[in-house]
Amino acid sequence: MASSASRLLLLAALLASAAVLATAQKAKAKAAPSPAAAADGALPTNVTAVLEKSGKYTTFLRLLHESRVDTQINSQLMDSYNGLTMFAPTDAAFADLKAGTLNSLSSQDQIQLMLYCVLPRFYSLSMLTKLGGPVNTQASGADGPYKYKIKPSNNNVNISTGVNWALLSTVVSKDFPLAVYSVDKVPLPYELFGPKPPTPAPAPAPAPSKSKTKKPKKSTGIAEPPAADDSTADDTTTKSAAADGAGVARWLAAAGVLGSCILSGLF
Repeated sequence: MASSASRLLLLAALLASAAVLATAQKAKAKAAPSPAAAADGALPTNVTAVLEKSGKYTTFLRLLHESRVDTQINSQLMDSYNGLTMFAPTDAAFADLKAGTLNSLSSQDQIQLMLYCVLPRFYSLSMLTKLGGPVNTQASGADGPYKYKIKPSNNNVNISTGVNWALLSTVVSKDFPLAVYSVDKVPLPYELFGPKPPTPAPAPAPAPSKSKTKKPKKSTGIAEPPAADDSTADDTTTKSAAADGAGVARWLAAAGVLGSCILSGLF
């Protein structure tokens, strides 16, 4: 009996230990960072928290939130191995825009403007100075428009949109997975703010077609009778009848004279 009780106690202890171990493993799995964060040894970054620290990006934060681009960025930071880079315009940069610039954009255009401020991978400042050629943005898709030309400037970087230049003035965040650089101007993508192609002139109206004059038929040598005219025919008939009546009257008069001569003995 003692031996059986000991085995039961040992079994219960083993089961209890297994349950504790399973609970600990579940808690550890919940607390584990994303693959990108685990690789870098840091917790995922929240873009709103990064920009709110200085208080200079209230307009940019509002536009990120209204377009829901902030939610998209935070989701990408949780799952991306490449990280992201952001060019954050200050409130002063937005204040320098021409009045009505943002209001002239549709909702989809505002989303494109916000995505244009984000590069699809992490770039340190030294990496940016070594880039050459057009650089894609989140608005570019896999390989589309909405790109930057990046030009080193001493120890800093200028970015060109094709419409304006902006200087990376301050490093806001330099830790993977999110690099944030403050820019002194709002980057205006060429696709939204570049000169529009001229409206094509309307096509000229087609020239009126020339009517072809029918050529008279060549004579075959046989004269065709003229077309009868009803009024002419009636007049002719009337005249003919009148002439016939006058002839009869003259004949009767001549016959009367001849008869008178015979009766008087002239013949």
